[in-house]
Amino acid sequence: MKMFDLSGKVAIVTGSTRGIGRAIAEAFAAAGARVVISSRKQPACDEVAAAINETYGEDRAIAVAASLSDKAALEHLVAETRRHWGRIDILVCNAASNPYYGPMAGISDEQFRKIFDNNVLANHWLVSMVSPEMIERRDGAIILVSSIGGLVGSSVIGAYNVSKAADFQLVRNLAIEFGPSNVRINAIAPGVIRTDFARALWEDPAAEAELKRITPLGRIGEPEDIAGTAVFLASRAGAYVTGQAIVVDGGTTITGGL
Repeated sequence: MKMFDLSGKVAIVTGSTRGIGRAIAEAFAAAGARVVISSRKQPACDEVAAAINETYGEDRAIAVAASLSDKAALEHLVAETRRHWGRIDILVCNAASNPYYGPMAGISDEQFRKIFDNNVLANHWLVSMVSPEMIERRDGAIILVSSIGGLVGSSVIGAYNVSKAADFQLVRNLAIEFGPSNVRINAIAPGVIRTDFARALWEDPAAEAELKRITPLGRIGEPEDIAGTAVFLASRAGAYVTGQAIVVDGGTTITGGL
């Protein structure tokens, strides 16, 4: 499937030691890309990179730990990728944080800032670091993993939702800036996916049953459901798509919660 072929491409995927990020990294490797596994802890990154290399061949993945809140660490991530493979063709900003669960009246300033620093500012940093070479080459694909939370309201994850709505606007703005250089940037908006990050939304049997009830496809999403969309956006198949937020939620947002 040449439309979805990523052979020869180099991709950085943040938050890629588990869940959605790992599924995206594995899907990229299966499509032919070389991938950089990154999260906060080096041993977890090493483990995933080793598994990808065992499956797809030697030197298909490297591991570079980096914290979203540490700009110098993100600069090291980008520099180490260029040192090892000489280029960056694809960036997936998947890592995010949500240190607060409850009504917004109870969130501290520190928690609010952490959400925006990690979910919006860190994305801006990474995009700014990798985009110059993409612009010069007139080729590149950037993907922000946002959330359907950026499209709806919530009584318990309000600040997180505001940050994810900001990611949509970041994509729209940068698509206009990068478009003349043939660099594409899009967002994926997952619904509830069976990951540790969203565990509070599905681990209770009653909560899971309710989620299934309001989802037309009748199930909670799996990380692999997001990975296919990422391959589409990163490959020639998505060559005319930019500035978009692609919802991947089994239809949840069209039901109005009914």
